[in-house]
This record gives sequence, structure tokens and C-alpha cells, in this order.
Amino acid sequence: MNVQDQRLAPRAYQQILDMILSGKTRPGEQLNERQLADMLGMSRTPVRDALLMLEAEGLLVRQGRMGVQIKQMHIDEFLDALEVRALLEPAVSRMAAGKVDHAALDELERSLHGAIEMADATGRGMDRSQTRWIDDTLHNLISDSAGNAQLSAIVRNLRRKTQIFDLKTLPERAVVTCHEHLDIIAALRLGDGEKTAEAMALHLEQVRASIIARLSRR
Repeated sequence: MNVQDQRLAPRAYQQILDMILSGKTRPGEQLNERQLADMLGMSRTPVRDALLMLEAEGLLVRQGRMGVQIKQMHIDEFLDALEVRALLEPAVSRMAAGKVDHAALDELERSLHGAIEMADATGRGMDRSQTRWIDDTLHNLISDSAGNAQLSAIVRNLRRKTQIFDLKTLPERAVVTCHEHLDIIAALRLGDGEKTAEAMALHLEQVRASIIARLSRR
């Protein structure tokens, strides 16, 4: 791979990941290397490398000569990943308390209040792209601030897997999630490790409870 392809591979990775997590592509859908390269305006080499990275993270599944397919995560796999998150993220949040940049927290807090106010004013619910950005930014900020790169990488990977369900599965959770995020931010701002860990644990338990409640209604 030449230097240009090495530089393009991370960009291809991020763009394809965004397509998966935003719902522009669906679980079970085949991804065509040539079509992706044309769409992204780059050669097939960085796209191929990006697909290999996403496959290694468990978001894509190799289908022999057919290429790769977006993984269809079963509910038991989702709950397993969420259980691991529930073990790790409160501890990571405790480690991050007192280390997170307050300016970043201020921006997130403003965004959360704005999203809640907009949803209340329009009655149309939350903007999914905005809430996903807030969710990603907050959780990544916490894991990156903990000071352990390996833990941060593990948490990010687990979150990507559970995001396949995200708010498209639980739209009723959107506003509640914003309030839970505000509680986490308040604890982080205080630098209180125990309160931050408790707020994160409660948030993840509520996600789990909502998923189980949704399944029981089917």
C-alpha cells in the first residue's frame, strides 16, 4: 500500500462506520468494495483495508466470494455486549471523573438542553443524528479521559456493536437518555467518581431494561 492509501484508509473506515451506525446501510446488507470506492472517491485499496478493520471489530461478516455483509446482531449478542459495558463503563467513568475538560462538558450540556427543547417544541421526537453525536461524544470523552488507551478501545468497540440497536429500536428512550446523560455530566463536573459511576451504571441498566421490556411486548 502506498502512502496515499495509508492516509485514506482511516477516512474510509470512518465514513463506512458512519454509514453503518447512522442506518444508511442495514444489518444483513452486502457491501461492494468497488461501489464503496466509487462513492467515497478513492481507490479500492484503502476501502479494502477499512473493510478488514470493520470485520476485525465484528461489525462486518465475511461471505466468501460475495464479500462482506453488515453483521446482523442477535438480541442475545447485544445483551452480552451491554453486560460487559455495564461492568466496564462505570469503572471507566469513575477513573475519568475530575479529568474531563469542562469546556467539552459545557458544549455537550448545551447540546442536550437544545435537543430536549426542540423535541418538546416540535413534538416530533429527537433528531437521531444529533442524539447519536451527543451520545458518541460523551461516552468517547469519558473513555478517553480515563487515561487507559486499551480500556478506551475496548469500550469504543463494545459501543459500536450495541449502537446497531440504538434509538431506532427505542425511540421512546431518546429524551430519557438525554436526561441520564445530563446526570452523568453533572457528576463528572463535580469530579465525584462514585456518583459518576452510579450515573453511568443506572443509564446502562435503563437501556437494558427498556430492551427487555420491548421484547416482552412482541
